[in-house]
Amino acid sequence: MRLSNNKDKPGRSYRYWLRVVHRDLGFVMVGVCFIYGISGVLLNHLDGEDHAYKVEEYSLQLEKGLRTNEVKTWWDDKKDLPALNRVIPIDDTRYRLLFSGGTGVYDSVRGTVDYERYTKRPFVYWISKLHYNKVKGWSIMADFFAVSLIFFAVSGLFIVKGAKSIAGSGKYYLIAGILIPVIYIMIG
Repeated sequence: MRLSNNKDKPGRSYRYWLRVVHRDLGFVMVGVCFIYGISGVLLNHLDGEDHAYKVEEYSLQLEKGLRTNEVKTWWDDKKDLPALNRVIPIDDTRYRLLFSGGTGVYDSVRGTVDYERYTKRPFVYWISKLHYNKVKGWSIMADFFAVSLIFFAVSGLFIVKGAKSIAGSGKYYLIAGILIPVIYIMIG
């Protein structure tokens, strides 16, 4: 009968524990990575529009020369239009129309209303709110995620050993990764 002792079991190195935590925490953070990744790409390509909302543009022909209260009365008589909350003069000939889910402009010279209606795109709306940290209590998760990213970066430097490690060819990739944002800052 052989008794096991500590000499028979190799000790767990710091690399082992870095791999374990890096792997397990990485699996936990995958969902959060998707949220920040997708919303980040959308936010990088706004091009003047908010992807969290679908924008529909409409034009209507009204009578020419209507005043504020007459625009409101005309609008309220139409059952297929959104509820008009306010009519605000912009200048002598134009009025801003504010209604639930949109805005518009009435031009009294032409008698036209050009307006936009905004409809939420639920998934994009919520991931954007998370990305902007606009959900109550999300700051704790956002901070945890940020600290996790720092941990992933640091632990990733030391998980690998040998020729591909930070002491080997890995240092060149590290330098390239540092230089990319530095170069963008310098040329920007």
